[in-house]
Amino acid sequence: MASTLRTLRDRPAWALALLAVAIHLYASGGYGYFRDELYFIVCGEHADWGYVDQPPLIPLLAAAMHRWFAPSLVMLRLLPALAHGATIALTGETARLLGGARWSQTVAGLAVLCGGVYLATGTILSTDAVQPLAWLFCGYALIRILRDGDERWWPALGVMVGVALLTKYMIGFWLVALAVGLLATQPARVLARPGAYVAAAIAGIIVLPNVLWQAAHGWPFLEIGRVGATDKNLVLSPVAFLRAEIREVNGATLPLWLGGLVAFAVWRRFAALRGFAIGFVVLLAAMFVLHAKPYYPAGAYPLLFAGGAVALEAWIAARVVRAIYAVAIAANGLLVAPFVLPILPVEQFAAYQDWLGATPHPMEHEQLGRLSQYYADMFGWPELAALVGRAYQSLPPDEKARAVFLGDNYGEAAAVDVLGAAWHMPAAISGNNQYFLWGPRGHDGSVVIRLGRNRDDLLKSYASVEPAGVFDDPWAMPGETGRTLWICRGRKVPLDVAWPSFRRYR
Repeated sequence: MASTLRTLRDRPAWALALLAVAIHLYASGGYGYFRDELYFIVCGEHADWGYVDQPPLIPLLAAAMHRWFAPSLVMLRLLPALAHGATIALTGETARLLGGARWSQTVAGLAVLCGGVYLATGTILSTDAVQPLAWLFCGYALIRILRDGDERWWPALGVMVGVALLTKYMIGFWLVALAVGLLATQPARVLARPGAYVAAAIAGIIVLPNVLWQAAHGWPFLEIGRVGATDKNLVLSPVAFLRAEIREVNGATLPLWLGGLVAFAVWRRFAALRGFAIGFVVLLAAMFVLHAKPYYPAGAYPLLFAGGAVALEAWIAARVVRAIYAVAIAANGLLVAPFVLPILPVEQFAAYQDWLGATPHPMEHEQLGRLSQYYADMFGWPELAALVGRAYQSLPPDEKARAVFLGDNYGEAAAVDVLGAAWHMPAAISGNNQYFLWGPRGHDGSVVIRLGRNRDDLLKSYASVEPAGVFDDPWAMPGETGRTLWICRGRKVPLDVAWPSFRRYR
């Protein structure tokens, strides 16, 4: 016990990491399943080396945790909680590696603990779950290699990159940005290191099965990315994009990461690491040009937090100023916590949001209600599954044997698949993303249950269309709620024939 207390005293970010995990264990079950979590569960139950819109690791984990611990959301979300804690601890360790004492380790870890995007990433199981940790590990390993000359870190770097690529491809942008920075500052040293090629080979071997899957299916993730950049994501001006970046990582941390950027760029103590500053600028420029969502580059900030904390510790001698700044980061984190941690009943959260005069910030071309998409996508799925289930059970036996739910998107289809088990329905179908590849599952369209759309439009494809209820949840996304559930009979063009027209990758 004494040694543990000494460790927490000497490495304060570890204590913050434990606090973060405890917070997530308390808060993770506050609302319901997030849309993507349901989808990951279904994808993981169809184990494969890849999927249209993500690599395989998170879906496989989601399916396993659901199978072992359902309906526990806390257990489903254990990995992101642990990853958030590990990112906090590693941020403190990075500050320590850069020469920082207890204050810099504390404030660097505190920035990750209190950053809204990191709290959100640690709350739900998503493909972003381990990205901040993996991105930071790349920086930590490169410090060991470039500054300390410890070549033993190359294989570990390769393993981490390979695993991260099996969760989300976004780390590829960070690797390219870092490569640009390093080649701009010390090309001869970087290119002469055989360990870099070993790391690349290790990462390549790990991700190779997924690359082969993407190639075999026509590289669908490229179309997903193109649609996101051109049609789905909001296009922000440079000022609006930077403002969103500041908001995502906690506005009070602005002096910290800007200090880190300046320190890596010009401070003599960080002379061997100037490529980090160039890499960060290259990354932000690429994210802006590609119309990325503001949270996409979040994994790059913990490295700047660590560098900035060490720099501020050296540049600011007054302990009172240091203490006030740490309190400011924590206070802002407490203020935004209800927006990313489901710790308040939704009615109280809505009142809190109104009291602050805050409005949800859209990131896609989607209409928002009182809640952000992050929260709204946690509501309505059990009710939708029950509505579809009752409609299915109301059918006569001969129709029930032929009936299927056709979802407009993977969220609707996955909700019915995961939460509709009590109604003994067949697997849902949809033309959205991975569901499209699974096809109509042998259904001809003679009896189809559909949500939304206009009855007259549906009659163009079906012989009869009758209402079976209305899905209405005031907290769900406006595009999902207030829609009629229809029972459609006698599809004019069989589903297997018309299926190519259903494809919608986004």
